[in-house]
Amino acid sequence: MACSKMKKVDAENRTFKDEWTDKYMFILPAASSKPLCLICCENVALIKSGNVKRHYETKHGSFEEMYLQKSAVRASKIIELKAQYDRSTRVITHAFTGQQRANECSLKIAWILAQHKKAFSDVTVVKECLNAAAETLLDGKLKDDMCEKIKKIPLSATTTTRKTELLAEDVLAQLDAAVQNAACISLAIDESTDVTDNAQLLVYVRFPHKEKKEMCEDMLGSTPLETHTRGEDIYEGIKEMLTKRKINLKQVVSVTTDGAPAMVGTEKGAVARMKQDNPDLIAYHCIIHQTVLCAILSEEFAEVMNTMMKLINFLRASSSHQHRLLREFLKEMDANANDLLLHNNVRWLSKGNALERFWSIRKEIAAFLQQLKSQKATQFANFLQDQHKMDVVAFLVDITGHLNELNLKLQGQKNSICDLMKTVRSFQIKLDIFKEDLQADCEHFPQMREQIQGERDISPYVGFIDKLIGNFCQRFDCFNLGHELLLLIENPFLIREIRGFSKEVTQTFKWAHPGSLQLELTDLQADVALRRHFETTDSATFWLQIVPETMFPGLTKVALHTLTMFGSTYSCETAFSSMNIIKTKYRSRLTNEHLHMSMRLALTPFKPRFKLLAGQLHAHFSH
Repeated sequence: MACSKMKKVDAENRTFKDEWTDKYMFILPAASSKPLCLICCENVALIKSGNVKRHYETKHGSFEEMYLQKSAVRASKIIELKAQYDRSTRVITHAFTGQQRANECSLKIAWILAQHKKAFSDVTVVKECLNAAAETLLDGKLKDDMCEKIKKIPLSATTTTRKTELLAEDVLAQLDAAVQNAACISLAIDESTDVTDNAQLLVYVRFPHKEKKEMCEDMLGSTPLETHTRGEDIYEGIKEMLTKRKINLKQVVSVTTDGAPAMVGTEKGAVARMKQDNPDLIAYHCIIHQTVLCAILSEEFAEVMNTMMKLINFLRASSSHQHRLLREFLKEMDANANDLLLHNNVRWLSKGNALERFWSIRKEIAAFLQQLKSQKATQFANFLQDQHKMDVVAFLVDITGHLNELNLKLQGQKNSICDLMKTVRSFQIKLDIFKEDLQADCEHFPQMREQIQGERDISPYVGFIDKLIGNFCQRFDCFNLGHELLLLIENPFLIREIRGFSKEVTQTFKWAHPGSLQLELTDLQADVALRRHFETTDSATFWLQIVPETMFPGLTKVALHTLTMFGSTYSCETAFSSMNIIKTKYRSRLTNEHLHMSMRLALTPFKPRFKLLAGQLHAHFSH
């Protein structure tokens, strides 16, 4: 019964209507059953008026405002877009030969290798795998034909290098076009060294994508700093990169750095020099870095932490034989873990994770140290028997766990500065709860509760929380973006102090007009339809796709500028992780140019236009 009622799309015999081209900017390409949007070249799944209408109204509302229905301007724009589409597909549809198909395969394989951060030479392994798969899955003439086709695909290390260059140029061209059309952009800047000690300056860009109606984040560029990494060197590297990408520094809304002296120095720092070119530039110290600095240990807590790290290094790194004995001992004792974790200063979560692992097997570690005869082992064994020191360790396990949880929430790409500040504000409230909890039942400090069992003086730990509260207040209470401005992004319908809101906005953005912002916000809050939309969508989508810019130009501009801002240098940090995977000691001869191209392909949100590239190439079979 149910099966007989199921709709069969093929049986509905839907036809494409020519009027959809003028109304919704869609065409139906030859030999295709999916309508294609002339504006963004995306397909919709079915030939239905509802599908094409929803795509047009959701993604291209601004096009409707610029080119009115049945106007001469709109008609000429349709002709122009059709001509562009015809030009882009003419080569492909007319003569997409066997050589060009082989070239497209080569491009796609190079793209996949780059996405997975693999070496150019790995392409020979791919070709072996393809041949082995064809020989195993197919028989007779089919197998011979497939093996012959695979043989013709250009797959050598040199070819893959050239294909990588082409792909990188293509996605960079797409990025350039998108950035040029963006209403505003923001930058995140960081510097690190690769495996051959070359200093690499990395710049990430975030901007509202005009066509896709979403925030876009990509690597703007990377440049080597050949000798020094001073503020002036970083500034010159940034300036050169912006000039290459045809970006005026006055277009940049904000810049986020790791807070290093070369970046934020008052007189000679790179940011100070950038502000000379753009006085309205807003500068931020990475929020994640700031939270880590808030939690720097001192006095007895630092001493205990250092001793713990020395103990872990002693057991894991001082002797490979001792390390093997430790692992075997933990296995025999059926411990909760088979090994300790090493601490790495560069990694944000490292200390907390290392402490947590140690605490879960502390009794087994104490027993193992008793078996060792060295003087160091005896010292560490005595340390583990000191109840006061273990109280401190238990507290550090709990508090670093909370700090790690905060750190993880702050990580992630496309997190707006509003998301990060909301998380920080929430943690500041939690610190007050932690302080009260320490003086009561220690519900949020389970390891400490088990260790002290209400019999110790907890005043040093309350003092630690007090200091943590003070550090967070010092760094974040005077944050550049005010509460009301952040609330505009999070929920504009909750703003009550409209005059206070407009004052905060004009303090941050000098170009904003307080009077018009007050009136626009009043109209926005009175709009029931927009309120309903806000309840069912995220804030970025609401401001980029739902709120009509023509009705709320001032609010939309403020929202886009705020959403564009980087709250942290997380994207740069992840890019450096990719750099270290791409350029290893086994690929140390990789040039800076090829390193940057490989990084771009591994990190970009843009997808290469394979058919267009394959059609433009001089096609040759592999020999």
